[in-house]
Amino acid sequence: MNKIILLLTVFILSFVNAQDKKEITFKESPIVLKINTDQLFGTLTTPDLTKKYPVALLISGSGPTDRNGNNPMMKNNSLKMLAESLAKNGIASLRYDKRGIGESKASAISEQTLVFENYTEDAKSWINLLKQDKRFSEVIIIGHSEGSLIGMIAGAKANKFISIAGPGESADILIKTQIGSKSNKQLNDLTFPIIDSLKSGNTVKKVDPMLNSLFRASIQPYLISWFKYNPQTEIKKLNVPILIVQGNKDLQVTVKDAELLSQASKNAELLIVENMNHVLKNIEGDTQANMESYNNESLPVSEVMTNKIISFIKK
Repeated sequence: MNKIILLLTVFILSFVNAQDKKEITFKESPIVLKINTDQLFGTLTTPDLTKKYPVALLISGSGPTDRNGNNPMMKNNSLKMLAESLAKNGIASLRYDKRGIGESKASAISEQTLVFENYTEDAKSWINLLKQDKRFSEVIIIGHSEGSLIGMIAGAKANKFISIAGPGESADILIKTQIGSKSNKQLNDLTFPIIDSLKSGNTVKKVDPMLNSLFRASIQPYLISWFKYNPQTEIKKLNVPILIVQGNKDLQVTVKDAELLSQASKNAELLIVENMNHVLKNIEGDTQANMESYNNESLPVSEVMTNKIISFIKK
């Protein structure tokens, strides 16, 4: 009799545990943000819950990176996977194509008039849209790479902020570091004065033709607007709980960047993820394996990262 009761107890506990661990189902639906005559397009991922739940605004990195973390040359679905992990744990998310990217291509601003504030103002508009939705209990910003800085500047009205692979220094220093690492004094002598001029808010009329891809006249106003923001200064302005996540296999952003951000804010918690790279994947191999992961949509994102983000949002 006691053995039967024991077996029955074990069965019931196993059933309860299985129910507790059951993943929440979710759905994805298109969402449109209208700003004057422009339209920005995104994906809203919502868990199938009746009570209120948190929502995260996912902000992608620089260049032609779309809402899923992909670009025309590479498909890894990093941000899509993150959104799905959040939804399975009762957290909604909104990821979107920035101006000129993906479905939002028609809302591109000409290169001559584009400034960094176009991106930060758009992010603020998305936050306002989410705050008006009564399904959501709070709004969290998750910014990846350049999206980290955009999220910091836009995040005053959010409840929490998460930086993933966010640079710790202003863009002018990052560019100098990347150029200077090539140990080419001639290149340094050509580029550093241009960067210094743009940093001080002044355009440069004469640019060597071989530097046009970086410093052509039409892109200089954007660089001026971007260079003036120091992530360490911006993160200090946030009076909300902050989580800084950085992988130690990142080829673009370093652990030092994350440490600089963490040291700059009294509200920040730091997580260094072993073997995670810039596109949030675990890398056991060499640099070649790291690069190949940028175009591997079957490789999952780091579970250590997603588990920490989920617990941070829920606490």
